[in-house]
Amino acid sequence: MSAETTTLTRRAGLALGLCAAASPWLPGFASAAPLAYTLAPIEIAPRVWTIYGAAEPITRANGGAIANITILDTGDGAVLIDAGPSHRYGTALKALAERLTGKPVVRVYLTHLHADHVLGATAFEAGTVSGGPALRGDLKRAGTDLTNGMYRVAGDWMRGTGVPEPGRVAEGGVETIGERRFRILPLAGHTREDLCLFEERSGLLFPGDLVFLDRAATTPDADPERWRGALTTLAEIDHSLLIPGHGPVEAGRRGIDQTRRWLDTVEARIGEGFARGLDVTELMEAPLPDWTDGLAVARYEFARSVMHLLPGLERRDLPRLAPA
Repeated sequence: MSAETTTLTRRAGLALGLCAAASPWLPGFASAAPLAYTLAPIEIAPRVWTIYGAAEPITRANGGAIANITILDTGDGAVLIDAGPSHRYGTALKALAERLTGKPVVRVYLTHLHADHVLGATAFEAGTVSGGPALRGDLKRAGTDLTNGMYRVAGDWMRGTGVPEPGRVAEGGVETIGERRFRILPLAGHTREDLCLFEERSGLLFPGDLVFLDRAATTPDADPERWRGALTTLAEIDHSLLIPGHGPVEAGRRGIDQTRRWLDTVEARIGEGFARGLDVTELMEAPLPDWTDGLAVARYEFARSVMHLLPGLERRDLPRLAPA
């Protein structure tokens, strides 16, 4: 196994918060009746609907449905921004999109690698699923770990879920589908490849998990400096509505500014604690500023960020011991 593969598979577990998940065995599938996601679309613009994810960590109770998913009617078919956490979710999403638009799903854009956004893509024809140039390779290397982790956490919600194989590559530029013009912006920072889409005719901005609003951002694959650069790029786009990966849809740049402030806060608190010689447990318990009280799962995500970001400080600043 290569070093890159090892890093991806380790991060796949961290992305799900498996330190809190718990069990080393896969659960049995003995539920009395098939589980069913309740998808409640909200029309955020003419013929555009967002299904809000739960402002929670991934749990068995929510079936991993914590990310925002959007359906757009293009006139030529339905376009989806992300596909949800499981084959069961993707199947329900496909039926909902066809009911809302009266047309088949012609494109599913996957914004990044994380399980709550991509694993539902197994319910769609590969030729309709589009992701950045690196996504298919990343799914081949880390997809099994993502699905295994989700089975452990979400149980029978994951029945039938495998690893998606996107059949299309979303390159930078403009893709026209029906009456919609999607400007595709390849960015990075939340993960090594984050696909942002801007629908030029409606002014809707879809930054994926580069933007969280009123929920603490996750950092299992984060490069904070690149993330800040991506946020600067997003702030320069004149949009009518911003649809974050997690949190409420709204006009303006509050989500961009809040995500940047969270990154700055997390890095500063971890850096200060590390400089003082605090261990992991002490760092996880470090106080957060009062403004974070308005963010869902702030304490939970800060503790995870300690695990994600502290090793980089240790590699950078602690002396290496020569072998005996």
